[in-house]
This record gives sequence, C-alpha cells and structure tokens, in this order.
Amino acid sequence: MTSAFHSLDSDLPRPSQLNNPFGYEPHPLCLQAAAQVQAYVRSVDAWQEEISRGKMFGVLVAEDTEGRLGFLAAYSGLLADRNDWSYFVPAIFDFQQPDGYFKREEAQISAINREVALRSHDEGVERLRHLISQTEAELLEATTRHKRQMAEAKAKRDRIRSEETAPGIEERLIRESQYMKAELRRIKHRYAGRLESLRSLLARQEQETARLKKERRERSDRLQKWLFDHFVVSNALGATQTLSQIFASTPQGVPPSGAGECCAPKLLQYAYVHHLRPLCMGEFWWGESPRAELRRHLHYYPACRGKCHPILGFMLQGLDVEVNRHELPTGAVPEIIYEDDYILVVNKPPGLLSVPGKIARDSVWTFAHEHCPEAEGPLIVHRLDMSTSGLMVVAKTKHAHQNLQAQFKNHTVRKTYVALLEKPLKASVPQKGVIRLPLRPDPTDRPRQLVDAVDGKPAVTEYEVTGADDSGRPIVRLRPLTGRTHQLRVHCAHPQGLGTPIVGDTLYGTPSDRLYLHAARITFRHPESGEEMDFSPGGIGDGRNRRARISGISGA
Repeated sequence: MTSAFHSLDSDLPRPSQLNNPFGYEPHPLCLQAAAQVQAYVRSVDAWQEEISRGKMFGVLVAEDTEGRLGFLAAYSGLLADRNDWSYFVPAIFDFQQPDGYFKREEAQISAINREVALRSHDEGVERLRHLISQTEAELLEATTRHKRQMAEAKAKRDRIRSEETAPGIEERLIRESQYMKAELRRIKHRYAGRLESLRSLLARQEQETARLKKERRERSDRLQKWLFDHFVVSNALGATQTLSQIFASTPQGVPPSGAGECCAPKLLQYAYVHHLRPLCMGEFWWGESPRAELRRHLHYYPACRGKCHPILGFMLQGLDVEVNRHELPTGAVPEIIYEDDYILVVNKPPGLLSVPGKIARDSVWTFAHEHCPEAEGPLIVHRLDMSTSGLMVVAKTKHAHQNLQAQFKNHTVRKTYVALLEKPLKASVPQKGVIRLPLRPDPTDRPRQLVDAVDGKPAVTEYEVTGADDSGRPIVRLRPLTGRTHQLRVHCAHPQGLGTPIVGDTLYGTPSDRLYLHAARITFRHPESGEEMDFSPGGIGDGRNRRARISGISGA
C-alpha cells in the first residue's frame, strides 16, 4: 500500500456506487474511516490550536488493485502552513516550495503590497494633499473677498454716476473697474501657479502608486493563471485537464481562489494516480464555526459548489456515481386548499420545487399549469424552498399576479411558518423575540447563505416557542418580516439566532427524512374583491379553508 492509503479492517458490505459528493449520507465505511482520521488528528498536539478555529477534513474509502480495502484522508488548504503531511494525501500541485516560482513571485507581489501600503500612509503625500486643500480654501476665500469688494465698489460707482457730472469722472470709474477685474485675474493666477506646482508633485506620487498597483494586478493575474495551468486533474477515464481548462466553460471563466485545494479533488486525484477504486467519500468539519457561515464540529457537509462543482464534474467521469437524492423528483403533487376564478392556494409537499429546475421538472408551476391550462400570466407569485412544505398562492390571471406581487413587494402579505428544532434552546435564549442577522449568498457555495454585518442585506424574523414534540424538541412559530433566501433556516441555526438548526436541514444542520419547516399560514387581500384571505391550520372562518399539516409538528 502507498503511504497515504491506510488499511481499513471491516466486514461491512462495500457500496456498489460512489456516493454523490453534493448530496449524500455518509456510508458506514466512511464513518469508520473518519473515526480513525479523527483519532489521528486528536493525537497531534501541534495542530490543536489551529484546527479548533475550524478546518474541513475528508476521507475516501477505496480498493487497491488487489481488492484490499483502505482509505485516504485529506484536509482543505494548508495545515500548519504545510500541504504535505505524510498521513494525508498531498496537494494536487505543490506550489508551496520555498524556492519555487510561486513563492518567489508571491514574495515580489508582497513587496509591492508593502510599498503601496507605505505610499498610502506617506506623510509627505498627506502634507501635499493638505497643502492643496488649504490653498484651494485660501483661493476661494481671496476671490470671494475680492468679489465682495468689487460689488461694493460698483455700487459706489453707480452712486457717483448718478450724483456727479464733472469731466473725467466716467474715465476714472472705468479705470477703477478695470483695475479690480485685473486684480481678480492676478489673484487667481497666483493661486493657480501654486496649485499647479503642488498638484504636479502629488500627481507624480500618485502615478507611481498607480503604476505599482497595475504591476501588482498584472503579476497577480499572471501568477494565478500560471498556478491553475499547473493544477492538472484526472478522471476515471484516464483523461486530464487543467483547472484553467475546466473553468473556461463556466460563467466566471476562471477558477476562483483556492480551487483544487479542497478535500474531494485531492482525494480523487491521489486515488487515480495510485490506481485505487473509489467506493465512498465524505467531508467533515472540525472545530468552531466560522463567524459568517454555519459549520458544526464533526458534522458532514457536501462538497462546495463554487470551487468543486466544475472540478468534480470532470473528475467523476467514468465512475458509477449515485444521483444526488436532493435533486430527484419526489412524485408528490400539491394539495389544493382553495380555488376560485382568480387564485389557487395549494399546500406544497416537501421535496417539490416551486418552479422547474435543471434536473427536476415537477413543480408547483407545472401542477398549476396542468390544472389551470386557461390561466394567464406567470402563475407563480412567490416561492418556497424545495425542502420546505406549506401554503403557496398561485395567480390565475395577469391582474391577480400583478396585484399579489405588489402586496408582497409592499410587505402587506403576512406569512407564518412552524418548525421543529433539533434540540432545546439555551437558557439564555428567550422563548419569544426578534432575530436580526443580515444575510448574503456565499459566492463559492451557493445556495448557502452567510451572516455578514457589513455586506449582508437586512433579515428580520419574529419567533415564538409554542411547544415541543414527544422527544422534547422545540416547536417554534416563525414570522419572517423580510424575505431573504434561507432566512428562517439560518436564523434558527446561527449561534446569534436560536442556536439550533431545524430538523432535517441538510445545509445548516443534520439530514433527516425531510426538512421540518412548514409555511403554515398566509394572509393577504384577494386581488379582485379586496377581501382579507387568511389561510391557516385553524381555518378562515367561512368553511373554504382546509387544514394544512406537517408530519410530526402540531401547534402551528
């Protein structure tokens, strides 16, 4: 066996297909291998402080050419500034050699960075800027004062003209006016010369800084291209491609920073090079959650989409890989709760899209289109995540669609959700309150959302604990006051929110049979009659509603 291929003694059956790295439950063999990796990681004291702050590890269970079972281990990026620890698979391309091209060029770019930073805080440049501002202020003050004197002198000349008729008076007044105008030009000229000199000095300084920034950008771009041209990955068919080639057909056109340094590409590349047959794989988080995103110690996570999806799309070719179960159509159809000539209210089951996707075509839109073939307009007014169940309003006419969209835009539609949480809230979390955590998408791992106080958009949720299930898990009522993607899921899971994920949340919590989040109530004005429509588990009082249920949750 190779040094990074560790024996795995197990009688467990070997899987017939490789699990899909973008949607999977860890195979028992994967869990067994991960336990050995975790024990090894705990044994290295020198790593503990670093990994406690958060690090992704991965395992790949595989067979060698003689059918012997073993596993590979990897970590994302660097560990203690190294990518070549012997227990783990090496980097796909080792660009960290101290005397290598990457490090030499990186040092040059760092030197330019330091020079730019020094120039941005240079006292001489700051003095020049201050002198320019001061001179501009003096110019404004001098010209304003002189123009005021000119106005006063003109008023005096006008009085003289009306009162005196002595010979030569007019010529004297004209000469005085001409002198004052000339003096204004002389004032401007004096300051213009001084400002030109100061601005010329500043421009030379700024031009040099701009040149350095341009050089830094060009060298960085060249270095990134060089790097990704040297990241060569393989697939099970024996083909190879560079990361530059793989990402050329993506919308961004170039690989993002850190591409190729995640666990899954490292593991597969090592397996191909050493003729190992991949059986199952998984990635788990170690340590604290980063400040912006949600990660839980020793929980398993799918491969990231921004960096890994294009790479693994190539590397998995030639392997028998399971279909991502989260993208499979469920075959479920919505339940009609209410219908008239203008609107349709349905109870969407979990696992059904609101609109057709790239893989799964079944959706609420498809159902509504087939149920109401004569309907006009886009039909869908608002959406629920595929994993979320509950009430949705569908517009059957263009006017109804426009009216309802305006209600959503003006925040006059009231929505209430009910969710089952993984564990009881901490004693410090009130049973009722408001969560305010701004959100933005994670560009490298969509649709995952990040909490970001600087660049995030406001996201506000009212919540109330209404009970518990038979296992003591809290049932909460959630009312979103804004409509951000994954708002309720993040607000429940984040430590600054409720601090416990919704049961079945595959992104921010632990997988289960489903996501236990249900849109239980919606209130709006009928787009034609203006009547308030209030659909909830308790009914709307006129017999037209049906009870909307979520399995395992009551008290909505």
